Amino acid sequence: MHRIVLPLFIFLLSQYGLAQRSSLDTLQSDANIWQTFKYDAKSAFGGFKHSITAPARWQGDDYLTAVSVLTVTSMFTALDQSARNYFVEQEPQAPGVLKEFGWYFGSPQNFFMVSGGIYGFGLLTKNEKVRKTGVLIIASAATSGLFQTFFKTAVGRARPDDFTGPFEFEPFKGTARYHSFPSGHTILSISMAHSIAKQFDNFWVKSGIYALGSIAPISRLWDDAHWASDIVLGAAISIAVVDSVDNFLFGSKRYENTYKNRNRISWRFTAGPNTVGLLGTF
Repeated sequence: MHRIVLPLFIFLLSQYGLAQRSSLDTLQSDANIWQTFKYDAKSAFGGFKHSITAPARWQGDDYLTAVSVLTVTSMFTALDQSARNYFVEQEPQAPGVLKEFGWYFGSPQNFFMVSGGIYGFGLLTKNEKVRKTGVLIIASAATSGLFQTFFKTAVGRARPDDFTGPFEFEPFKGTARYHSFPSGHTILSISMAHSIAKQFDNFWVKSGIYALGSIAPISRLWDDAHWASDIVLGAAISIAVVDSVDNFLFGSKRYENTYKNRNRISWRFTAGPNTVGLLGTF
């Protein structure tokens, strides 16, 4: 995925430079497509910069959330082998259409084609909500992509189909066989699902979107391409990054109309005696 993330980052940086020279702090109602695009590029880069530097601004609750994520991930690591055995046994009965959808939906080239299509539709139709959703998806994917590239390389965890067990590591190996942790397909699919679900208040609509987003992570378990803990950390990174970018867009009021009368939900992982969960605060 790093082959796509780097050009995307350079693209955002170059467009941000153009937007800076144009001083696009507000978007006029009669703005043309090019002016709108530069405005959105500045928004995307601002969200990227805000989320990539977020750890430097962490406070007490943020550190607690990070510890909770690491705790939950560690707990799933202890279950990795048994979870792998279960999903490998289930793979022959898994619906082929779900496996194919999961692979295509979570692959980088298809992800950016879909996210670009979402943004392009909003740009051409002058739909601020759709444009903002595209900006949120793209900025979040750029940030989480850099995070996951670093973790994959630095941790160097062997994939389950390497048959070496869940505790085989070769840091900075630089090969796909040792890029299991975290799951890139999970990061992309959950980033898109979480970004889109944020645009709706209806519980059932949100549930359906998250259900579609979960197909890619599950398909990676069926394909024996990732451990369960890879999926957990990938989902956690996605949610944290999308929320960070969304908070920037909300705070900067660059898409103020899309946030009016919208119920905001903040998510955090929790862990305690006999409990592991994802808590949403309304």
